[in-house]
Amino acid sequence: MKRIFLALSVFCFGIVAEIAAAQQSLVASGAAVTKLADGFAFTEGPTANSNGDVYFVDDPNCKIHRWSVAEKKVFVFVEESAHANGMYFDKNDNLYVCEGGTGSVVYYTPDGKRTVVANKFGARHFNKPNDLWIDPKGGIYFTDPQYGNAFHVVQGGEHVYYILPDRSKVVRVIEAAEQEGGFVKPNGIVGTTNGKSLYVADIGGRMVYRYNIRSDGTLTSKHPFAPFPVDGMTIDEKGNLYITAVNREDRGVIIYSPEGREVERIAVPEGPSNVCFGGKDFKTLFITAQKGFYAVEMNVKGAR
Repeated sequence: MKRIFLALSVFCFGIVAEIAAAQQSLVASGAAVTKLADGFAFTEGPTANSNGDVYFVDDPNCKIHRWSVAEKKVFVFVEESAHANGMYFDKNDNLYVCEGGTGSVVYYTPDGKRTVVANKFGARHFNKPNDLWIDPKGGIYFTDPQYGNAFHVVQGGEHVYYILPDRSKVVRVIEAAEQEGGFVKPNGIVGTTNGKSLYVADIGGRMVYRYNIRSDGTLTSKHPFAPFPVDGMTIDEKGNLYITAVNREDRGVIIYSPEGREVERIAVPEGPSNVCFGGKDFKTLFITAQKGFYAVEMNVKGAR
Protein backbone atom coordinates (compact mmCIF):
# COMPACT_ATOMS: atom_id res chain seq x y z
CA MET A 1 0.00 0.00 0.00
CA LYS A 2 2.85 2.33 0.85
CA ARG A 3 4.39 1.66 -2.57
CA ILE A 4 1.12 2.53 -4.30
CA PHE A 5 0.81 5.69 -2.24
CA LEU A 6 4.41 6.62 -3.00
CA ALA A 7 3.89 6.01 -6.72
CA LEU A 8 0.74 8.13 -6.74
CA SER A 9 2.53 10.89 -4.87
CA VAL A 10 5.40 10.94 -7.37
CA PHE A 11 2.90 10.91 -10.28
CA CYS A 12 0.87 13.78 -8.80
CA PHE A 13 4.02 15.74 -8.01
CA GLY A 14 5.11 15.35 -11.62
CA ILE A 15 1.78 16.67 -12.89
CA VAL A 16 1.93 19.66 -10.54
CA ALA A 17 5.52 20.37 -11.63
CA GLU A 18 4.50 20.27 -15.29
CA ILE A 19 1.58 22.63 -14.68
CA ALA A 20 3.80 25.02 -12.70
CA ALA A 21 6.41 25.01 -15.46
CA ALA A 22 3.75 25.67 -18.07
CA GLN A 23 2.38 28.59 -16.05
CA GLN A 24 5.76 30.18 -15.29
CA SER A 25 6.19 33.44 -17.15
CA LEU A 26 8.90 33.68 -19.77
CA VAL A 27 9.43 37.25 -18.56
CA ALA A 28 11.78 37.57 -15.59
CA SER A 29 10.10 38.09 -12.23
CA GLY A 30 9.47 41.77 -11.58
CA ALA A 31 10.76 42.81 -15.00
CA ALA A 32 9.01 45.51 -17.02
CA VAL A 33 9.27 46.74 -20.58
CA THR A 34 11.65 49.70 -20.39
CA LYS A 35 12.33 52.40 -22.97
CA LEU A 36 16.06 52.60 -23.73
CA ALA A 37 15.98 55.34 -26.37
CA ASP A 38 13.49 57.40 -28.37
CA GLY A 39 13.16 60.27 -30.81
CA PHE A 40 13.39 58.09 -33.93
CA ALA A 41 11.03 58.23 -36.92
CA PHE A 42 10.35 54.47 -37.14
CA THR A 43 12.53 51.75 -35.64
CA GLU A 44 12.92 48.27 -37.13
CA GLY A 45 15.28 45.37 -37.81
CA PRO A 46 16.85 44.60 -34.38
CA THR A 47 19.62 41.98 -34.31
CA ALA A 48 22.47 41.28 -31.89
CA ASN A 49 26.16 40.62 -32.56
CA SER A 50 28.23 38.09 -30.61
CA ASN A 51 28.84 40.63 -27.82
CA GLY A 52 25.11 41.15 -27.35
CA ASP A 53 25.13 44.70 -28.72
CA VAL A 54 21.90 45.32 -30.62
CA TYR A 55 21.77 46.99 -34.03
CA PHE A 56 18.50 48.48 -35.33
CA VAL A 57 17.37 50.85 -38.05
CA ASP A 58 15.55 54.15 -38.19
CA ASP A 59 14.10 53.50 -41.64
CA PRO A 60 12.75 56.94 -42.67
CA ASN A 61 15.97 58.63 -41.53
CA CYS A 62 18.11 56.00 -43.32
CA LYS A 63 20.34 55.19 -40.34
CA ILE A 64 21.56 52.01 -38.65
CA HIS A 65 22.10 52.41 -34.91
CA ARG A 66 23.99 50.32 -32.36
CA TRP A 67 22.89 49.93 -28.75
CA SER A 68 26.01 49.32 -26.66
CA VAL A 69 25.23 46.93 -23.82
CA ALA A 70 28.36 48.01 -21.92
CA GLU A 71 27.79 51.76 -22.29
CA LYS A 72 23.98 51.63 -22.40
CA LYS A 73 23.97 54.21 -25.18
CA VAL A 74 22.98 54.42 -28.85
CA PHE A 75 25.63 55.09 -31.50
CA VAL A 76 25.22 55.57 -35.26
CA PHE A 77 26.77 52.68 -37.20
CA VAL A 78 25.70 53.70 -40.74
CA GLU A 79 24.81 57.30 -41.59
CA GLU A 80 23.12 56.54 -44.94
CA SER A 81 21.51 53.09 -45.02
CA ALA A 82 19.30 53.41 -48.15
CA HIS A 83 16.16 52.57 -46.17
CA ALA A 84 17.57 49.48 -44.47
CA ASN A 85 14.96 47.31 -42.74
CA GLY A 86 15.46 43.71 -41.63
CA MET A 87 18.96 42.72 -40.47
CA TYR A 88 20.77 39.62 -39.20
CA PHE A 89 24.33 38.83 -38.06
CA ASP A 90 26.29 35.89 -39.40
CA LYS A 91 28.77 33.86 -37.31
CA ASN A 92 31.59 36.29 -38.14
CA ASP A 93 29.67 39.37 -36.98
CA ASN A 94 29.02 40.59 -40.50
CA LEU A 95 25.73 42.48 -40.52
CA TYR A 96 23.41 41.38 -43.35
CA VAL A 97 20.84 43.98 -44.33
CA CYS A 98 17.70 44.22 -46.46
CA GLU A 99 18.36 47.50 -48.25
CA GLY A 100 14.95 48.62 -49.47
CA GLY A 101 16.10 51.79 -51.18
CA THR A 102 18.36 49.93 -53.61
CA GLY A 103 16.38 46.67 -53.77
CA SER A 104 19.40 44.76 -52.51
CA VAL A 105 20.63 42.37 -49.86
CA VAL A 106 23.99 43.66 -48.59
CA TYR A 107 26.33 43.11 -45.68
CA TYR A 108 28.58 45.29 -43.54
CA THR A 109 31.79 44.07 -41.97
CA PRO A 110 32.32 45.02 -38.29
CA ASP A 111 34.34 48.04 -39.44
CA GLY A 112 31.52 49.25 -41.69
CA LYS A 113 32.59 48.13 -45.18
CA ARG A 114 29.52 47.48 -47.37
CA THR A 115 29.24 44.68 -49.97
CA VAL A 116 26.27 43.79 -52.20
CA VAL A 117 25.24 40.12 -51.96
CA ALA A 118 22.32 40.10 -54.42
CA ASN A 119 20.06 42.64 -56.11
CA LYS A 120 18.34 40.71 -58.92
CA PHE A 121 16.31 37.63 -59.66
CA GLY A 122 16.61 36.83 -63.32
CA ALA A 123 17.02 40.06 -65.22
CA ARG A 124 14.93 42.15 -62.80
CA HIS A 125 15.85 43.93 -59.60
CA PHE A 126 14.11 42.94 -56.38
CA ASN A 127 11.10 44.92 -55.17
CA LYS A 128 12.05 46.10 -51.68
CA PRO A 129 13.76 43.42 -49.53
CA ASN A 130 12.21 43.57 -46.09
CA ASP A 131 13.48 40.91 -43.68
CA LEU A 132 16.02 38.08 -43.70
CA TRP A 133 17.35 35.07 -41.81
CA ILE A 134 20.62 33.17 -42.24
CA ASP A 135 20.40 29.38 -41.94
CA PRO A 136 23.07 27.14 -40.32
CA LYS A 137 24.65 26.52 -43.75
CA GLY A 138 25.04 30.24 -44.43
CA GLY A 139 22.18 30.49 -46.92
CA ILE A 140 19.96 33.57 -46.74
CA TYR A 141 16.16 33.60 -46.80
CA PHE A 142 14.56 36.99 -47.39
CA THR A 143 11.14 38.45 -48.08
CA ASP A 144 10.59 40.90 -50.94
CA PRO A 145 7.29 42.79 -50.61
CA GLN A 146 6.48 46.27 -51.87
CA TYR A 147 5.87 49.22 -49.53
CA GLY A 148 5.57 52.90 -50.41
CA ASN A 149 4.46 54.70 -53.54
CA ALA A 150 8.05 55.27 -54.67
CA PHE A 151 8.66 51.54 -55.11
CA HIS A 152 7.33 49.23 -57.82
CA VAL A 153 6.53 45.51 -57.91
CA VAL A 154 9.21 44.93 -60.49
CA GLN A 155 9.29 41.17 -59.87
CA GLY A 156 5.64 40.82 -60.90
CA GLY A 157 4.68 39.81 -57.36
CA GLU A 158 5.79 39.84 -53.74
CA HIS A 159 7.84 36.68 -53.20
CA VAL A 160 10.32 34.99 -50.83
CA TYR A 161 13.84 34.05 -51.95
CA TYR A 162 16.81 31.94 -50.87
CA ILE A 163 20.43 32.87 -51.61
CA LEU A 164 22.58 29.74 -51.71
CA PRO A 165 25.38 29.48 -49.12
CA ASP A 166 28.05 29.87 -51.81
CA ARG A 167 26.16 32.92 -53.18
CA SER A 168 26.11 31.34 -56.66
CA LYS A 169 22.36 31.48 -57.14
CA VAL A 170 19.11 33.05 -55.92
CA VAL A 171 16.10 30.72 -55.75
CA ARG A 172 12.47 31.80 -55.42
CA VAL A 173 11.06 29.58 -52.66
CA ILE A 174 7.58 31.12 -52.12
CA GLU A 175 5.48 32.51 -54.94
CA ALA A 176 3.12 35.45 -54.52
CA ALA A 177 -0.60 34.75 -54.34
CA GLU A 178 -1.77 33.41 -57.66
CA GLN A 179 -4.61 31.23 -56.42
CA GLU A 180 -6.78 30.77 -53.33
CA GLY A 181 -4.61 30.29 -50.27
CA GLY A 182 -1.48 31.78 -51.82
CA PHE A 183 0.78 34.34 -50.20
CA VAL A 184 -0.37 37.97 -50.22
CA LYS A 185 2.48 40.05 -48.71
CA PRO A 186 5.46 38.35 -47.02
CA ASN A 187 7.17 40.27 -44.22
CA GLY A 188 8.93 38.84 -41.15
CA ILE A 189 11.00 35.66 -41.46
CA VAL A 190 12.99 33.47 -39.06
CA GLY A 191 14.07 29.84 -38.85
CA THR A 192 14.97 27.30 -36.20
CA THR A 193 18.57 26.74 -35.10
CA ASN A 194 18.60 23.19 -36.51
CA GLY A 195 17.75 24.56 -39.95
CA LYS A 196 14.70 22.34 -40.33
CA SER A 197 11.82 24.81 -40.05
CA LEU A 198 11.13 28.29 -41.40
CA TYR A 199 8.48 30.75 -40.20
CA VAL A 200 7.24 33.35 -42.67
CA ALA A 201 4.73 36.08 -41.85
CA ASP A 202 2.12 36.85 -44.50
CA ILE A 203 1.15 40.28 -43.17
CA GLY A 204 -1.31 40.75 -46.04
CA GLY A 205 -2.96 37.38 -45.44
CA ARG A 206 -2.94 37.83 -41.63
CA MET A 207 -1.16 34.54 -40.97
CA VAL A 208 2.25 33.20 -39.95
CA TYR A 209 3.14 29.96 -41.76
CA ARG A 210 5.64 27.29 -40.84
CA TYR A 211 7.49 25.36 -43.55
CA ASN A 212 9.81 22.38 -43.54
CA ILE A 213 13.19 23.14 -45.10
CA ARG A 214 14.58 20.64 -47.61
CA SER A 215 18.31 19.89 -47.86
CA ASP A 216 18.62 22.17 -50.92
CA GLY A 217 16.97 25.10 -49.13
CA THR A 218 13.59 24.85 -50.85
CA LEU A 219 10.44 24.62 -48.75
CA THR A 220 7.65 22.11 -48.27
CA SER A 221 4.69 21.34 -45.96
CA LYS A 222 3.18 24.82 -45.60
CA HIS A 223 1.34 24.91 -42.27
CA PRO A 224 -0.76 27.78 -40.77
CA PHE A 225 0.82 28.60 -37.38
CA ALA A 226 -0.34 31.93 -35.90
CA PRO A 227 -3.45 33.80 -37.16
CA PHE A 228 -2.18 37.39 -36.97
CA PRO A 229 -0.84 40.07 -39.32
CA VAL A 230 2.78 40.04 -38.16
CA ASP A 231 5.80 42.24 -38.82
CA GLY A 232 8.96 40.86 -37.15
CA MET A 233 9.75 37.62 -35.29
CA THR A 234 12.41 35.87 -33.23
CA ILE A 235 12.92 32.51 -31.45
CA ASP A 236 14.18 31.62 -27.96
CA GLU A 237 16.32 28.67 -26.84
CA LYS A 238 13.22 26.56 -26.18
CA GLY A 239 11.92 27.07 -29.70
CA ASN A 240 9.17 29.51 -28.71
CA LEU A 241 8.26 31.96 -31.48
CA TYR A 242 7.91 35.67 -30.61
CA ILE A 243 5.75 37.62 -33.05
CA THR A 244 4.88 41.32 -33.27
CA ALA A 245 1.19 41.56 -34.10
CA VAL A 246 0.29 44.83 -35.83
CA ASN A 247 -3.51 44.70 -35.66
CA ARG A 248 -4.82 47.15 -33.08
CA GLU A 249 -6.76 44.65 -30.96
CA ASP A 250 -3.75 42.32 -30.50
CA ARG A 251 -0.91 44.82 -30.77
CA GLY A 252 2.11 43.65 -28.78
CA VAL A 253 4.53 40.73 -28.60
CA ILE A 254 2.76 37.35 -28.66
CA ILE A 255 4.67 34.18 -27.78
CA TYR A 256 3.85 30.79 -29.29
CA SER A 257 5.18 27.39 -28.25
CA PRO A 258 6.82 25.21 -30.94
CA GLU A 259 3.59 23.18 -30.97
CA GLY A 260 1.59 26.25 -32.03
CA ARG A 261 -0.01 27.16 -28.68
CA GLU A 262 -0.14 30.77 -27.50
CA VAL A 263 1.65 30.90 -24.16
CA GLU A 264 2.10 34.56 -23.24
CA ARG A 265 1.73 38.19 -24.32
CA ILE A 266 3.97 41.17 -23.63
CA ALA A 267 2.36 44.61 -23.74
CA VAL A 268 4.45 47.39 -25.30
CA PRO A 269 3.73 51.14 -24.93
CA GLU A 270 4.03 51.66 -28.69
CA GLY A 271 3.06 49.31 -31.50
CA PRO A 272 6.06 46.95 -31.88
CA SER A 273 7.62 46.27 -35.27
CA ASN A 274 10.26 43.67 -34.46
CA VAL A 275 12.12 41.80 -31.70
CA CYS A 276 15.43 40.11 -30.96
CA PHE A 277 17.38 38.70 -28.03
CA GLY A 278 20.64 40.32 -26.96
CA GLY A 279 22.58 41.60 -23.98
CA LYS A 280 25.54 40.00 -22.20
CA ASP A 281 23.76 36.69 -21.58
CA PHE A 282 21.24 36.98 -24.44
CA LYS A 283 18.39 36.91 -21.91
CA THR A 284 17.12 40.39 -22.77
CA LEU A 285 14.34 40.82 -25.33
CA PHE A 286 14.83 44.02 -27.33
CA ILE A 287 11.83 45.57 -29.08
CA THR A 288 11.68 48.16 -31.83
CA ALA A 289 8.40 50.08 -31.66
CA GLN A 290 7.50 53.17 -33.66
CA LYS A 291 9.67 56.01 -32.30
CA GLY A 292 11.07 54.05 -29.36
CA PHE A 293 13.54 51.27 -28.57
CA TYR A 294 12.62 49.02 -25.65
CA ALA A 295 13.87 46.03 -23.65
CA VAL A 296 12.62 43.55 -21.06
CA GLU A 297 14.53 40.92 -19.06
CA MET A 298 13.54 37.31 -19.72
CA ASN A 299 13.83 33.89 -18.07
CA VAL A 300 15.05 32.35 -21.33
CA LYS A 301 17.87 33.03 -23.76
CA GLY A 302 17.50 33.72 -27.43
CA ALA A 303 18.20 30.92 -29.88
CA ARG A 304 21.77 31.07 -31.24
